[in-house]
Amino acid sequence: MSGAAEPRLYVISGSHACSTAMLMLAHKRISYRRVRLPTGLHPLLVRALGFPGHRAPIRTVDGQTGRTLALLDRMGTVPALRWGSERRQTNRAIARFLERVVPQPSLFPSDARSRHAVEEAEAWGDEVFQMAARRLGLTGSLNGLDNFRDRANSGRLGPLLSPNERVRVLTSRGVTSVAFQANADAERELVRELPSLLDRIDAWIAAGVLDGPELNAADFVIAPSLALIAYRLDLREDIETRPAGALMERVLPEPALSS
Repeated sequence: MSGAAEPRLYVISGSHACSTAMLMLAHKRISYRRVRLPTGLHPLLVRALGFPGHRAPIRTVDGQTGRTLALLDRMGTVPALRWGSERRQTNRAIARFLERVVPQPSLFPSDARSRHAVEEAEAWGDEVFQMAARRLGLTGSLNGLDNFRDRANSGRLGPLLSPNERVRVLTSRGVTSVAFQANADAERELVRELPSLLDRIDAWIAAGVLDGPELNAADFVIAPSLALIAYRLDLREDIETRPAGALMERVLPEPALSS
């Protein structure tokens, strides 16, 4: 890869999924250019940039993929990594590509049994917890931006969805809410299920799968989702008082509020 153009990572503002890719690149000590795309238009833009999208849907809501979400997946998703002639989408694909081109420091344990446990946590974090966090973030907006830390203008992930509050509200209540079924009924169920999700993360921490001496791909997938949920003032304490909260703070220390 020597002599290749500087890698580019295409992201959207405040995305927990995009934060995972940025954390992995930082872990590998890879210099890259971050390109922020406008939320909502990014599926069209990544397709225009030559990323193929996904022939089959890659995301589900309650085990199903609605027509809007399927269309978004087919068009293209972020994070999207361009490295020379190579293009990768989804964090698991990016992680394995990075392991090939820059083996050290590794994102996975060398021991086969430990690696299997990390990959299990990584897959759950990517397929289950990431969507739960996304929907909790979107449903939180149903109660207004005052329900978020600094009205979601700043935090561990930066401004959510957009630096502009008006755009943030419109985006969260527009197609994203339709695609991810972010409504009051969903919120009640998601909040009810959150303790069991956090219990699972705490169990992996106790077992050494997460938050070990060396951070791994699963840490980088799960911590940003914790960070997104913790923007909600009504759910912050539920995370911060747990071992999961210590993992979140280790991976993504919270910046001070701007004066």
